[in-house]
Parts: sequence; C-alpha cells; structure tokens
Amino acid sequence: MESLYGSATSLTNKRLPSEERIESQKAQQYVDENFYASCRAAYLTTFKTSLENITDKEQLQLVLQQAGRNLSKRTLSKYWTAKTKELNFDDFCAIVKREKPAAKADLMKAFRKMDPGNKGYVLHDDLYKVLTTKGEKMSPEEVNAVLRLADVNGGGKLDYNKFCNVFFDTCDQCSKMAAEKMNANSRARRQQFGSQIETSPERSSSPRTLRDGDTTPRKADSKSPRPSSARNYKATMCTVINMGPPSARNSKVVEPNNLQEWQSSQLKGCFFLEDSGIVSHHYKLQLPLKTTVYLTIKPLNLSRVEGKPSQWMSVDTALYVLKESDGKGDPQLISFTEVRNKEQAFVWKGELGVGSYTLMPFTTGCKLTKKKKQIVKEAKLVYRNDKEDLVLTPEFKSALSDMFDIIDLDGNGSLSLEEYNFFEMRTSGEKCDDDAWEVCKENFETKKNELTRKGFADLNLMEANDREGDPSDLWVTLQSMGYNKALELTEACPFIIDIYAEKCKPRLSVVSMASSNRQLQKVLCKSAILKGEGKPMENYESVIIYTYKNDTRITSIIENKLDKKIMMQVNNDQSKNCVSSRGLSVFAVEVPAKSTVVSQHIMAVNERQDWLYNCIQSVLS
Repeated sequence: MESLYGSATSLTNKRLPSEERIESQKAQQYVDENFYASCRAAYLTTFKTSLENITDKEQLQLVLQQAGRNLSKRTLSKYWTAKTKELNFDDFCAIVKREKPAAKADLMKAFRKMDPGNKGYVLHDDLYKVLTTKGEKMSPEEVNAVLRLADVNGGGKLDYNKFCNVFFDTCDQCSKMAAEKMNANSRARRQQFGSQIETSPERSSSPRTLRDGDTTPRKADSKSPRPSSARNYKATMCTVINMGPPSARNSKVVEPNNLQEWQSSQLKGCFFLEDSGIVSHHYKLQLPLKTTVYLTIKPLNLSRVEGKPSQWMSVDTALYVLKESDGKGDPQLISFTEVRNKEQAFVWKGELGVGSYTLMPFTTGCKLTKKKKQIVKEAKLVYRNDKEDLVLTPEFKSALSDMFDIIDLDGNGSLSLEEYNFFEMRTSGEKCDDDAWEVCKENFETKKNELTRKGFADLNLMEANDREGDPSDLWVTLQSMGYNKALELTEACPFIIDIYAEKCKPRLSVVSMASSNRQLQKVLCKSAILKGEGKPMENYESVIIYTYKNDTRITSIIENKLDKKIMMQVNNDQSKNCVSSRGLSVFAVEVPAKSTVVSQHIMAVNERQDWLYNCIQSVLS
C-alpha cells in the first residue's frame, strides 16, 4: 500500500538572511526532533524495536493511544482499511502528525451539552443512553468501564470535571513514562527508527531531506535497514484497569457481631520460595455440622519491636476451600478469600455443610520473590567463650526463636513430633522416627512429650558441636527456612489461619507441605473464570482471556480451545506502579491445546498509591 509518511513542514520560500535562516532551521528541527522522540517513545511501549511493523487495527489503536491520539473507529478505519496488511514506523509518524490530540476544552464542551443546568455532573443513565445510541456508539462494556472509575463516579453521577482531569493526567503520565523508559535505554535512544535517525541540530539537517516545497508522502529510503517482514500477531487484546489505594476501595467485610462466641481453631504455616515455585502447608477442615463459617488468613508478625512489623507483612495471602470428593475426581472449589478486613487479614464468610474440606493457602509470588544476590556480611552463628565452650550468638538465638515460632504450627509453645517432622522434611528431606524422637526427648528439654524452645536451641548447638564449630550444616537449615547470610528471613513468609464456626467446633489439621501444584493451578483458573470477566480475542474466538480482580490483585487466565498449543506474548510495559508474578514486564506463555493456564498475577508496588494495569496479550504466529 502507499506509505502514509508525511514530511516535516517545509521551510518558507521567503528568503531570509543567512543567520535568520539558520536559526529558523534549528527551531524547526528542534520541533521535529521532539516530535519524533515522542513518537519513538510511544512506539517502544508496544514494540521492542522500530523494525517491528503494526500488523492489525488493534495494535495501531494501542500505539496511537500511547502517542495521545484517541481516534474514533471511523477515523481509525481511514488508516487501516480492508486492504491494509501492515504499517511501519514512518506510517505511524504520519498519522500522529495528521491527527491532533484531544483537547480538554472540546471534551468539556461535549459534557456540558449533556448538562444544560451546569451542575458539574452527568447522571449515569443519561450518559449511558447518549454513549450507546448516538454518534460513534460505545459498547455497554466500554461505558461500564467509565462508570467503574471510583474517583469520578458516585451516587449514580459522573463528575465530568474530575473525569477530564483524570483522563488528561493519565495521558500525560503515559507519555512521560514512555519517554523515561526510552531515555533509560541507551540502545533505544541510539536506534534508527524507519527513516528517522536521531540527530542533533549541530550534526545534521532535518530528519528527512526533501526538495524545496516537496511535501508529497513517500516511502522510506530503500536502503533503510527495515526487513521485508517482521513477527506478526494473529490476535491482540489490551486490558486496562485503574486501581486506587485501599482507602479508595469500599470492600464490604461482613464480620459476625458475636464472632467471639463462635468456636474456633487456629494453625500457622509458611510459604517457602523455591526455584520451581512456592511451597506451603496444606490443611484439612472437618465440620460435624452444617454451619456458617468465618475464616481468615494473614502473614504472621514475629517482630518484637513495637511499631516495626516484620518485613514480610506486605506479602499477599489467600485461602481456597475445596470440598473433598470421596475419592471420585479432584476436590471441588467451594470458595476463597477475596476481601481484607481492618486487621489486614483476607477473609471469607459463608455456609459449609457436614464433611471434610481441603484448605489451600496461596500467595501470588508478586511480593515473595527471589532477591537479587546481595553482598552481605555473613552473620556469626557460634563462638567459643572463655571456657572454650561453643555458644550460640545472640543473633542466631533470635533467628532460632523466630524459626521455632514458625514451625510451632499450633502455637502452644512446644513442638510435637508431627510439627518437628514438617521442619525436618523441609530442611533435610527425612523424617524423625519414633526411636529417634525418644532419644531427642532424653537429651533435650521437653514438656508433655514435646520439644521446648530451649530444647530446640540446644539441639542446634549440639549439631554445631558435632561439627566442631563448623556452621555449614546450620546454614543449610537456615537457608532451607528462607534466611539469607545476614539472618534475614527474605525467601519465606509465615502466616496464620483462623477458622470460626457458629454451630460446632471446627477441626483443623496440617496434612502436607506441597508446591503450587497442578491442583492449585486448576483451582486458580476456576476461581478466576467464576469470579472474573472473560473476553474472546477479536478474530480469534478460540482464545479467551479471563481477568479477575479483588482488593489487592489482578489475575489473568488464558483459555485455549484449539486442538493445538499456542504461544502468547504478554506485555506489561505500559502498566504503572505494578509488579508481575512472572518477574518480567514482557514474557511468553505456552498454552497447551484444550487447556487453561495462569498468565500472571499483578499487584501494586506501592499499595498506598494508584496503580494502572495495562496489559497487551498477543497470539504469536
């Protein structure tokens, strides 16, 4: 197709003195370079390089929005017709130049037409009717997305002054973030984009030299390094969700007034970070009667300093309740925690029938992640006193005390054989049998056949003595429990579960320590499909993207109904104040045939600030 590239505005034909002409050229060039720099920044939010072409209308719309051009469907169709196969960076620049960004005054004028009384707001019903029936009609989903913006909607009214401020502030922030991202990448700054080469006024003339008066759009020079073809996407979908801080969200947690009168059970557990995923304790809940249940899960604070919580308290937690199926198939998902109460615990309240239930704790991995290797001074674990006896250092004693609190699952102040074996399986991969446990009780302090805190510390001291002060084995134990060389708990998060039942005593027990296995992945997918919003990819209806959000996280699920596997590219570069469970802003996901997989979980980096989820998911060819 004919290129859409348009040249920079030609210089006036009027003769100027040489100095004025040079200054005029520099001024024009400065405008041109700023223009192309902003175009480059916008283009890089969607594509890795300028050598990638725009391959469908959705990509064109997306990258134009990054350049501050929100075109109507009719206008967009002028540039992407039925015959269009692809557009390059030069074509994109031409469109940006021709289509001026939206003006706040024009948007305010349109709103005021719907507000003849100049009240400053528009009723939702009136706005819905206008936007879905007149002019460039919006879909009900698009209008509802506007009405879900909590910052500008309330009581069935949209405050259009606030809406305009939010809209243009978001545009400015997107532009600023795109420029910052490009400027932070020296390779991107130096890169040649189509026929536009980054230059400075002192080194070059205009970005593209044309004959005087020649403003005819032309293809880029045939010597441009752009390849004849680039990777194509079969389908692309963009999902945008604005999230406010917790204070801006109105989660309704219905806590029973007489909760303290209900019978309850409490157990602790821990998430442990491994290269293959996250491992945690799993539980069984038994109810002898049908009853209303109120359950909570939250990180366990072990800090002994008032006002200074443990560093892992920001790790997200969730609890999934599954009904056991009497040996016939997998357990069935019943419910899961979605909202957070004033104690920062995630909670669920509902009715459960008689029987056994599996409780599966979960964390997304957004906040519990592998730390970059840091050079830290290795803490000393043991030393010899004046009598040459081996002694635990105060720092190691403190870490052991915290570790004891983590593995003391029922919180009774001592370790049963079952609790100790969960610790042994975690640190050594072997269980302590009854005979070995009897020897342990003979040599170390116990209480009611359970190992005390002092006994646990003495057990570790004995291990150091057995190695003549060599702390190597002690470090294996510490690192298995999530501690780094500075005795900081950085790759684990202890948590606590409370179960309240109105009509009976809930019996809660630990049954295993398991990874984020197939069953948990299936549960995550099912929960997001049940509670989230599903949308087939346009022109690729066999691939459905489900998006689920609650108070603190967003989960994306990909369902592939095809008879063959697909590869998806996921791009979060345009998100703001977000962190992905994948640890990357751009990554690929393989989705086997006839299957559903978790694409990613997203959370705010700083939960006290607004955050923007802007995710582009594409089916790769």
